Amino acid sequence: MICFVLASSAFLFAGTVHDPAQCNWLVAPPSESARIEQCDGSLLLTNGLVTRTIRLAPNAATVSLRNVMTGTSVIRGVKPEAVVEIDKQRYAIGGLKGQPDYAYLDPEWLADMSNDSEAFQFIGFSIGQTTALFEWKPKRHAPDVPWPPKGAAVTLDFKAPEKLAKQYGPIAVSVHYEIYDGIPVIAKWVSVANNGNREFTVTGLEGEILAVNEEEKERIQIESNYTFNTMVTTAWGPDADYSTQVNYECTSPILLTGRYPKGPGVLLKPGERFDSFRSYVLLYDSYDKDRCGMIKRRMMRTLAPQCLENPIFMHVRESNSKALRLAIDQCADVGFEMVIMTFGSGFDIESEDPAYIARIKDDVDYAHGKGIEVGGYTLMTASRDVGPEFNVVSPDTGKPGSMFGQSACLASDWGDGYARRVLHFMDATGLDMIETDGPFHGDVCASTVHSHHRGLDDSQLRQWEAFCNFYHECRKRGIFINTPDWYYLNGSNKCAIGYKETNFSLPRWRQILIARQNIYDATFEKTPSMGWMFVPLVQYHGGGEAATIEPLSKHLVEYEWYLAQNFGCGVQACYRGPRLYDAEETRAVVKKWVSFYHKHRDILDSDIIHVRRPDGQGIDCMLHVNAQTREKALAMVFNPTDMEQHAELTLPLYYTGLTKRASIREQDGELHDHEISRDYKVTVPITLPAKGITWFVVE
Repeated sequence: MICFVLASSAFLFAGTVHDPAQCNWLVAPPSESARIEQCDGSLLLTNGLVTRTIRLAPNAATVSLRNVMTGTSVIRGVKPEAVVEIDKQRYAIGGLKGQPDYAYLDPEWLADMSNDSEAFQFIGFSIGQTTALFEWKPKRHAPDVPWPPKGAAVTLDFKAPEKLAKQYGPIAVSVHYEIYDGIPVIAKWVSVANNGNREFTVTGLEGEILAVNEEEKERIQIESNYTFNTMVTTAWGPDADYSTQVNYECTSPILLTGRYPKGPGVLLKPGERFDSFRSYVLLYDSYDKDRCGMIKRRMMRTLAPQCLENPIFMHVRESNSKALRLAIDQCADVGFEMVIMTFGSGFDIESEDPAYIARIKDDVDYAHGKGIEVGGYTLMTASRDVGPEFNVVSPDTGKPGSMFGQSACLASDWGDGYARRVLHFMDATGLDMIETDGPFHGDVCASTVHSHHRGLDDSQLRQWEAFCNFYHECRKRGIFINTPDWYYLNGSNKCAIGYKETNFSLPRWRQILIARQNIYDATFEKTPSMGWMFVPLVQYHGGGEAATIEPLSKHLVEYEWYLAQNFGCGVQACYRGPRLYDAEETRAVVKKWVSFYHKHRDILDSDIIHVRRPDGQGIDCMLHVNAQTREKALAMVFNPTDMEQHAELTLPLYYTGLTKRASIREQDGELHDHEISRDYKVTVPITLPAKGITWFVVE
């Protein structure tokens, strides 16, 4: 028997039918908590949004994964809970044999399905608590949310099949699950323990295997804390068991697998244990791009809450005391919150010179006295030549070299020294943030003499472990972390919003509009606080005078547009230059938009609904929404054209929780009452002058 949970789509809670916009789980938090129950020989993991049923006999196997929000079954068949490869031999973890057809799973078939004696065998389970992958306490205006996230956890234990046990001794495998309150996500990872007396290598591991049905393929995603650059851990492939599929050659990509792209290549000696990366199965209840984006962002807010820290920062171009203190003074004056000594500034976070450390500490103390945090840039690994002894070795040539030309191997002694030097520097100076350029890995290393990896197969894993450990140490210290890639689930705060650096060498108005397009596109996936934008106050890659904002007072209109679109979208930018203002009128403009952000910070840090993408042909608009804040929405509206624009602006207010009427003001004007249509929209007339900007607040 399968214990199905059929309770409603997203509109029913606590047994009462309400207006959809008031009880949708993305508007009002669900009342049902995550839990794990035993039911007729099965385990039920459920939170009212997603349910996973694991049958425990004759072997443990997932027999149902249901999207409770839509009332649909996600999977069409039973697969192993995982697959581990030991010394190149594959072994299933759990699972059942004998399903007659993989087009669908009839619960009546389960009673006749059998155990695979060559698979790892289920021996028991234990229910526990959710765990935190790193330390974190709310800082920098981040909301005080539970950490670790609230939920429930269970571990299934398996023993090796008889033939394998005779060869290696008692190898144990545990499959861990976590399910969380308020998000349609189930986490999963695998542990392999060598309890025998003979070493072996984990040459491959698939931690999640789901036979997904065709309809649900677009409504399921696996996120991973091992995903970055070239390292893609999620694969869609053919399902050889599905012989009745429409594709005549049975090659439809409908088997979803979470696995190591290389290795892991871990040698386990007797008494040692290996824990895999974590996969997060995320279900969507819609095909709508904005709604799916909100669901993914809700997951990130829950599982990586440090990414909600959103300080206002400047990139100062020089790191000497005079330049740094000028930047600190100006930031404190206009309401910025952090100064970052940028690339090319001369800042050296690896220095062990006592005099240099003392000088930086004096500057940091000066900044702290003015309420300003300080951080700096470091070239971590990519494109960095640290010498042939410690560089990544190419498997193609057997010589130092990588996809980035030359790169340092973090799993070498150099990596140990790097972490030690940087952490000591931050501890000694009181620095508040770090901006790491790299590690973009991905990189593999064929060296067989580096201290922390044996060869090519385990080189990705060991380098990943090295920078995870480094970021976790930063998290213990409350250090804010800018990184160039998607490391949120390992503790980072921000990465680039998504842009091409050379675009900031274009003429000012072109780069401004393209940057706003970048923000519009990236915030489907990211919360505003998860990404940084860039503003070239001085020349960046090139472009000369036509591309730069300096002198600021001579390009004040363009500078204000940059400030307005960044602060108005809740996206902080790297304002890279020697100063934030050069005249009183410049100072007034900067202060205006910083004050605007401070005033509306709660709503500006909230989710974005994408109303109209910038195209340079008319007005464009992004709408912040949050049913839990006093201001329910804020619409930023831009007219990039050289003509006055008249329009009827339609604002979708579904996710504000408002259902009948909305009070709306333009900028700081009077509130006007608007009736909300049955599709949760209001229309407001708008007139914007050429190159005009405005905003509407919804209460």
